[in-house]
Amino acid sequence: MTTTPVSDLAIVQSPLDWDEFTARYWDRRPVLIKAVRPAPFELREVFATTTLATRPPGSYLMPPNAQFAVGRFQQSEPANWFPRAEDGTFDGYRRRLDAELAAFAQERRYALVVHAFHAFHAGQWERQRAFFEPLWERVGLPLSGAITTLFHGNYDHTPVGVHKDRFATFLFALEGRKRMRFWRARPWTEPVTTVLDYQPYLATSFTAEPEPGDLLYWPSDYYHVGESIDGGAATSVNVGVPREAHRAIYDVDDLLLGKTPDTMVDPDAGLVRLPAATAPLSVPEPPTDGALPALPEALEQTLRVFQEYRDPDRMREQLASLSLRNWSASGLCPVPPPETPRPLDDDTAVRARARVLYEPVGEALLCAANGHVLHTALTRRQLEPLLRRLADRKPVSVGKLLAGLPPATHEEARRLLATLESFRALTRD
Repeated sequence: MTTTPVSDLAIVQSPLDWDEFTARYWDRRPVLIKAVRPAPFELREVFATTTLATRPPGSYLMPPNAQFAVGRFQQSEPANWFPRAEDGTFDGYRRRLDAELAAFAQERRYALVVHAFHAFHAGQWERQRAFFEPLWERVGLPLSGAITTLFHGNYDHTPVGVHKDRFATFLFALEGRKRMRFWRARPWTEPVTTVLDYQPYLATSFTAEPEPGDLLYWPSDYYHVGESIDGGAATSVNVGVPREAHRAIYDVDDLLLGKTPDTMVDPDAGLVRLPAATAPLSVPEPPTDGALPALPEALEQTLRVFQEYRDPDRMREQLASLSLRNWSASGLCPVPPPETPRPLDDDTAVRARARVLYEPVGEALLCAANGHVLHTALTRRQLEPLLRRLADRKPVSVGKLLAGLPPATHEEARRLLATLESFRALTRD
């Protein structure tokens, strides 16, 4: 790769070399990598995914994982702001919005942001996982999971203004022209975390302008803001890898409550979902009859959650399940939902398309693939030969897979295979 330094920004010609990337840029400095191939995101597919991810749950309810702003104002009702299948493309969506925004407020600037984007399309999620696995092999799997966010619009600048994330970010440019502006250190001295009117600080900034097909990376300690160029709409997908301020409460929340797309909206506060007191807690005076004083409601709620996990065996199973989900998903949680299981007869040929992990828990086994977990009554001695036969990725009939197992286990093994197919770990050949 040839590299040309521009201020703090390095410009690199493809192909992407993960060894060079981790040695020179990871957690060090921004880099623009031109024409990355293969890319995990394709524009038409990204549009189709956006129409799925932004379906409002009701006439007056915003999708929990999506935001829409007109100018600087966040909208609180879905109205007609989100893409529809009949728009066809982002360009068709933009043309429809242009007319509707003109009638709404003569304001043509808008911003669409969709969080947990990888959870809404299985094929896109699989390509994203494959793209980043070489990075995880070199730097380790993200502890609390990577996040994926779609940005589309012709906004003057990112709705939150200049800010810093706890995430190292990979921006995949898909359409239009977009400028990212960076500061190596916080350019202001006021005690605020974001700034909307940042013109006084332009002199100390530097910029990058990724073109469609390019990949732009910046470390978590850079302040930044996205800007449109010449008022045109641009589309990009950002993948954020947590690098700073990891808190144990994130892991406790994941353990007790799990991850869903709507919990990934706010990558900082939104991850903490256990009930919390909104005011300082005071210890009440004990009743005169000797009874224990009542706890504040926030603590009562949290206590009820923890009481469900007083059983050590259940807690061990939950820990094993969480670990298997994260490892088999390569840190990209939440994952797309499984498909509906279909019956498998003996003549059906199947082959593996994803790795299957397993962990003994008590007298049972947990199996995981693509971020989903199931229980099986098969023993380890019965399961391992079956998985080895699948692991060579060659087609094999279900009948042959079952032939090496005791007849009494065939129904359970068939159920296991059908469930793994619904997890997209197997495919019919």
